[in-house]
Amino acid sequence: MEGAKSMKTEFPRAIQVEPLEDYCLKIKWDTGETLSVDLGERIKKNFSLKGLLDPKIFSKVHIADQGTTIEWMDAEFGADNVYAWSREQGGGTSHEMFFSWMNRNGLNLDSASSALGMSRRMIAYYRCGRKNIPKHVWLACLGWEHLHNSRRKAKNAA
Repeated sequence: MEGAKSMKTEFPRAIQVEPLEDYCLKIKWDTGETLSVDLGERIKKNFSLKGLLDPKIFSKVHIADQGTTIEWMDAEFGADNVYAWSREQGGGTSHEMFFSWMNRNGLNLDSASSALGMSRRMIAYYRCGRKNIPKHVWLACLGWEHLHNSRRKAKNAA
C-alpha cells in the first residue's frame, strides 16, 4: 500500500481450467479472457514438478483458493503467475513485466503515472493485471526507461 491514496486491486482469478496436450492449459479468467499457456518447460526444469509429466496426473488440474491457484494434488502455481505467462506467451505484456519496469526504475504508482501521463488508477490496474497493457503503453515504458537511463549516464559522466 502506498499511503492514503492506496486502492485495492486484485490479480485476475481463474474461473475454469482445461488440460490440453503437451503440458498446456486453457484457462478462463474473470477478466473475460480465455488464454492458453504452455507449462512444459517450467515443469521439466523443476524437479519437484516432475510428477506432472505424467499425462494422467497433469489432466487432474483444477482451480483452488477461489481462483488464485492452479493446482494438482502435490503441485501448484499462483494464478497471477500463470496469467502473466499466458499473456507473455501470446505476445503481450504481462503485469509482471510492468511491475519489473516500475521496480527497475524506482517508480511507485504516482511517479509511474507522471512518467506515462496516465491516471494512477490505470497504472494500478496495469500493475496487478486487471487491465491489459496496450503495446503503445509498453513501448512508452521502454522509451521512458531508455531516455531516463541515457540522462542518468550523461549526468554521471559530467
